[in-house]
Amino acid sequence: MENSRTKEKASSLRWQILRHALLPRNSHPKTHEESETRIKRISRRTTHGFNLIHCHEVKVNADDECDSNKSNGSTMDMRVCYTLPVPGSPQLFLTQRVENHAQLSDFEICNRYNIDNTGLVCNWPSEDVLAHFCLSQADIFRSKKVIELGSGYGLAGFVIAAVTEASEVVISDGNPQVVYYTQRNIEANSRAFGDTVVKSMRLHWDQEDNIADTFDIIVASDCTFFKDFHGGLVRIVKRLLSKSASSEAIFLSPKRGNSLDLFLGVVEENGLNFSVTEKYDTEVWKRHEGFLNGENRTSWPSYEKDHCYPLLIRITL
Repeated sequence: MENSRTKEKASSLRWQILRHALLPRNSHPKTHEESETRIKRISRRTTHGFNLIHCHEVKVNADDECDSNKSNGSTMDMRVCYTLPVPGSPQLFLTQRVENHAQLSDFEICNRYNIDNTGLVCNWPSEDVLAHFCLSQADIFRSKKVIELGSGYGLAGFVIAAVTEASEVVISDGNPQVVYYTQRNIEANSRAFGDTVVKSMRLHWDQEDNIADTFDIIVASDCTFFKDFHGGLVRIVKRLLSKSASSEAIFLSPKRGNSLDLFLGVVEENGLNFSVTEKYDTEVWKRHEGFLNGENRTSWPSYEKDHCYPLLIRITL
């Protein structure tokens, strides 16, 4: 009986997250404050996450924002400056949706294209870890063709393009709204990429027959949560990987119950090889332990290893 009541309460709170995102921010401030506190108990999203790449918000020029991204006279976009922890590297300025500013049209687009809306919500913690990991392993990307799958705002893809001297970086997502932001951000940061060719792409994982190009390295973060998409994701990985011996897909994904294990089962069924590494970066592990033992608990009160700590998965042909 207790488990039933707990599940009902969790389900109710998840609906509140959706309601919280759709309602105007200035309505019922007391109710809004109470909802914020309750929602934090169930949401695994956090504003700062592992905080491996320093960032801060900068003012968006109103002239740069299209009318479709304004709601009730207020802006729906924000611009975030990322300072990469590499001497001499450029700052990256990424325009993205203000958190908790979903619109009903967002979900209509999801239904139309059979996609999810998570890429618009925020820059998720696993993406921050993936970007950090790519910085620490910059040499493996040099002169390589790289694609990021399910990119959301694509921090990892932009980091690879700005720092690693990759020959080409494609930042892809199935959501056309996300791709719109990606293209704007490519244009805004074009001077940071040197000789690297950087492109955006709308790529649905069930469209592998429409892909002619292959890549040396695929990267993705937290893309294994939705079990219905496992088959398409594995097939697109198999289709996109080049036949060279060094080609690989690098995923960073939390276990999230049995979701990751089921995904790896599909990987195996499709004749691909994989390895899973828990401790792959000293700094990431240190912060993970800090969240668990209470040292950094206040910055991420809902942190749980199963749902929040991304494992390193490497997939090869």
